Amino acid sequence: MRRVDHLLIGGGIAAASCAQELRAQGSQGSILLATREMDPPYHRPPCTKDYLRGETDREGTLITPAGWWEDNDVELLTRTSINALDLDKRVATLANKEEIEFGTALVATGALVRRLNVEGTDLERIHYIRAPGNSDSIRRDLREGMQVLLVGGSYIGCEVASSLTMLGHKCTVLMLERQPMERGFGAIAGGFVRELLESHGIEFVGEDELERLEGEDGAVRAAITKGGRTLPADIAVLGVGAMPDVMLARRAGLEIGETGGIICDRRLETPVSGVFAAGDCAEFDSVLHGRRTRIEHEEVARTQGEHVARAMLGATEPYAEPPYFWCDLADWATLEYVGLGGPVDEERVEGDPSSGSFAVRFLSGGTLNGVVAVDRGDALDDARAELVGRIA
Repeated sequence: MRRVDHLLIGGGIAAASCAQELRAQGSQGSILLATREMDPPYHRPPCTKDYLRGETDREGTLITPAGWWEDNDVELLTRTSINALDLDKRVATLANKEEIEFGTALVATGALVRRLNVEGTDLERIHYIRAPGNSDSIRRDLREGMQVLLVGGSYIGCEVASSLTMLGHKCTVLMLERQPMERGFGAIAGGFVRELLESHGIEFVGEDELERLEGEDGAVRAAITKGGRTLPADIAVLGVGAMPDVMLARRAGLEIGETGGIICDRRLETPVSGVFAAGDCAEFDSVLHGRRTRIEHEEVARTQGEHVARAMLGATEPYAEPPYFWCDLADWATLEYVGLGGPVDEERVEGDPSSGSFAVRFLSGGTLNGVVAVDRGDALDDARAELVGRIA
């Protein structure tokens, strides 16, 4: 058995940012990052954007340059699963049976793609997307003249449709909502997204649901909706959300919360001293929300990983960064959001959506809940300051 000061579990930006911040803060302790991913920690957003379009390569998706890990004396183990965590003995057991004793640990195992349980999902040319390998598979299956079906009208559906339209493919988005991204960004911003994407030839089928996929010669050829529509589909990308990956945490005896994440406190520390959670799998006591919450987005995972590094080194401040999200629709527009989510009873527009520069403030009982903006960085800054200013 060998010992490390800081054990980081996960191959995403939460674990990578934790390692970077530990070194930035001057820590000389030993660091081991273990991930079952094939590649060093990488950014996930390019999988639906520039990497999918072939505008950047695998190296361009990496969070740090390839030599950063060795240069900063951080041990990186890719293709390495951790099978067990004994939190009493503070020992992690790797898939090869090697045992690692640790001082502090970060569980940043991310999320797993949510899979649709409908007839026909076993056909060929059916795709989910979360890693660069998924993007590679989509590109391999695409042929000129194919009709692409995107199931889901949120980030993945709209971003993949935008990217593939840029590559010259015809795309249709099937979604439960009336407007794309309506659940996260509201009806006004959703209407802007729909009008923008439709102007580039993307078709939307809203307020409907996939019932089954039909094939020919083993490959998908059509989608049948519960509303009775038949949509051509030579290739389908299913983007219907993700589930926190808490299998390791559950086996270790860590408590899982109502949203399916690992329960932790305001510092992102679990009830086990020195063991933290961050990113998609963390359900934390938020001083901004006034309750436990779990947030799935790269920027949140990054800032949480950095916060955990400082907490590992003794910082006691709560994690209090307002959630920030962004969505790139090819090179046509970028939507940015700062806010808490949750119920909204008023959407107040600043600017004109038709101009391509506007913001929508979300209010609940007259109190700011969040803001979504296109080309309005000032509105984001104001919202961030207002939310932080409310912390007691």
